[in-house]
Amino acid sequence: MYIYKAGVVGAGLMGGGIAQVISYSGLPVVLKDVDEKYVQKGLAAARAVYEGRVKKGKMSAGELESKMALITGTTKWDDFSDVDVVIEAVPEEFELKKRVFAEMDAKCPEQTILCSNTSALSISALAAATKRPEKVIGMHFFFPAPVMKLVEVIPGLQTSTETTDTIVAFTESIRKLPVRVKECAGFLVNRLLMPYVNEAAFCLQEGAASAKEIDAAMVAFGMPMGPFTLTDNLGLDVCTHAGRVMWEAYGPRMAPADILVKLFEAKRLGTKTGGGFYTYNDQSDPLPAMIGEIQTNTGRRGTKFSVERLLYPMVNEAATCLEENVCTATEVDLAMMAGTGFPMPTGGLLQWADTQGLDAIVAALEVWSRDYGPRFWPAPLLRRMAGAGMTGTKAKRGFHAHE
Repeated sequence: MYIYKAGVVGAGLMGGGIAQVISYSGLPVVLKDVDEKYVQKGLAAARAVYEGRVKKGKMSAGELESKMALITGTTKWDDFSDVDVVIEAVPEEFELKKRVFAEMDAKCPEQTILCSNTSALSISALAAATKRPEKVIGMHFFFPAPVMKLVEVIPGLQTSTETTDTIVAFTESIRKLPVRVKECAGFLVNRLLMPYVNEAAFCLQEGAASAKEIDAAMVAFGMPMGPFTLTDNLGLDVCTHAGRVMWEAYGPRMAPADILVKLFEAKRLGTKTGGGFYTYNDQSDPLPAMIGEIQTNTGRRGTKFSVERLLYPMVNEAATCLEENVCTATEVDLAMMAGTGFPMPTGGLLQWADTQGLDAIVAALEVWSRDYGPRFWPAPLLRRMAGAGMTGTKAKRGFHAHE
């Protein structure tokens, strides 16, 4: 199936960004929201991306207008009468998304593929709200959509092979990197990021290091930004909702650090509210008092921070993903580099793990499991590989073959 025209439902920053990406490839796209003011905000977000290209000399003002002419803003479903694919990009609330899918199913042509940009919710459950589950699929862009190359393509239980192949090809046609992921809570990248962000939060609340020190260490390692800057930019509300989905699915190893819960309950959601892990306005910083209260309640303070304490849990979760056939080791590495900015010189998360030595990773996880709790319990596959001598580059075989 060839895609001649696309639709995006939800004209927030993500929806506007997705519409810009599609229009940049030369494809017409309809951008819908429930209110004209939101539609205009989405169009403005798309225009801002093009204006940035003009300022950098990468595009002329005339080209900007020709690309923007491909985006039609609307509040009406009538404008979706000839779309081949629709991407839902409304807030991360299951009941809302389910209602939107029922509407898309009722209003769009029967051949239209219905996609969700959800970061964690079940594609199969959303498909159940439609009469075309074989044409429902996850198409998870990363924020900001115009910049990040990765798109996770997630078939549901009833998604057809034709639908999957069409969306993989469509993703490539809009100049993105598709990685097919087996459906699971959090999919791939967010499932790996959750232990990373969570462990950073544990280190912070235990006084192992300050937020600035932890962020600086991860940037020095090669990440584009530290975990707290990342969380504040994404929004603690977004991270909390995704985290709850994974906690419900995977149990105690994904239980959120207390400081994440406290910040969310205090409505410190990051840059959008003027404060999260960092304070962005003149308000007082409640973080020290929150950390003090947590340390009093838990009795845990003065633990040790290291870059590995944040990265090894990601390797551990990746090993579980491989065992569940969520994806391949190569796809983990591609997704982490394209979706999170994991430093390219390392070759990706699992290539880097091989250089560390899987036996050393297992040994560290065992110590931390004893000292900090079962969230560090080594994945069965990781233990088996270490026990079999498949320890990484030094053994010429780990997650990857090393000649």
